[in-house]
Amino acid sequence: MNGVNKMAVCSRRLLYVGVAVAALMQHAPFAGRLPIFVGGSGLYFKALTRGLSAVPPIPTAVRDSVRARLEQHGVEALHAELAQHDPVSAERLKPRDRTRIARALEVVEATGRALPDWHRDGLPPLLPPGRFHALFLAPQRDGLYARIDARFEAMLDAGALDEVAALAARGLDPLLPAMKAHGVPALIRHLKGEISRAEAVEIGRADTRHYAKRQFTWFRHQLPDFAWIAPEAAREWLDGRSS
Repeated sequence: MNGVNKMAVCSRRLLYVGVAVAALMQHAPFAGRLPIFVGGSGLYFKALTRGLSAVPPIPTAVRDSVRARLEQHGVEALHAELAQHDPVSAERLKPRDRTRIARALEVVEATGRALPDWHRDGLPPLLPPGRFHALFLAPQRDGLYARIDARFEAMLDAGALDEVAALAARGLDPLLPAMKAHGVPALIRHLKGEISRAEAVEIGRADTRHYAKRQFTWFRHQLPDFAWIAPEAAREWLDGRSS
């Protein structure tokens, strides 16, 4: 995705989701079927149930300019620059959060408006309020973390280290999502001889566990209307609402 506006891609995907939802909601009732939306991306579910901000696509020239300054001057300089133009976002973001600082600066430079302003003027939800039930499958944490650890090891056994080596050889922008995927930075450090394989594995596992914890926090704060249900209790919960 080098040189491609990530938000533009995301917007197109959300547009597709919106069209699909509208078609499904129009035809499903006549078929006597209950539509069920299942997924992983919390952003899609926020678009479905609460709506999203209407930030327009960021021009490539603005994006490239911000990234060049980030690489040349460092994230601290960009954070100070953001504080001048969007003090609310600068206060909210961690000073070392390269991706979000760059994103907030791109928005204000491209649109002349701060990111919180766009968030206030959001798009309506794709699903009609009061016409759906929403649940978040909340597994027990220890069991979830054990599965995360086992899955990371299974990925390595299946050739993940070779994939990371091929990815690193492409010389991609380190801010790209693929270069920041859980475990990738640590495995690249291992390939460079900076840390052992065991250390890289533990970093990758820990990063993934922390991400899972952040997902719990994000859903709780961003989608407060979702019911938190243990996976084994989900069928009973659904049956109670369809009866």
